[in-house]
Amino acid sequence: MEKGIGNLRQKLKHIDKSQWLILVLTGILLLVIAMPVPGKEETETADALQTESRQKEGVDALEERLETALGHVAGVGKVKVMIMRKSSGEKIVEKDTPVTDRSTTEEGDDGNRSSVEKVQEESTVYTQDGNGGRVPYVIEEMEPQIQGILVVAEGGDNSQVVQNITEAVMALFGVEAHKIKVMKMN
Repeated sequence: MEKGIGNLRQKLKHIDKSQWLILVLTGILLLVIAMPVPGKEETETADALQTESRQKEGVDALEERLETALGHVAGVGKVKVMIMRKSSGEKIVEKDTPVTDRSTTEEGDDGNRSSVEKVQEESTVYTQDGNGGRVPYVIEEMEPQIQGILVVAEGGDNSQVVQNITEAVMALFGVEAHKIKVMKMN
């Protein structure tokens, strides 16, 4: 055993710098190859979580902005807002709809009969994302639908304040009055 280690030490002493560099680079390459790469499912899950997080942040930001605005209205006082979404929004993707002619020939009693049928097929248009993957080309993004808005305000017991809050929320969000509830804060 001692002889084997001694021989190895002598061989390592005779290796020049270029050979050391090759050994080090080979080791690094092996480490990089052995590293796990996230699969398609993991990437899709991460993308979905990021989208959901951005949508939640968007609602949180709307709530905060509405609270700030209503807090400056006379008689409202302290205010807390909760916005409930009915949907998370929708993305409309570009579709390619080529029309092709398909001709058919049928034999009838009096001879040949042919017809031309126009066929329209629809396929999604794709583009490449930053990672080189294919993603649908989005032409329009629909805003999330709001199911209801709850406003809890110190001045929630005053009918004029409630009317002002309701009208402001209707104007800002395009929500019907029956989807807005204004309550008195403790």
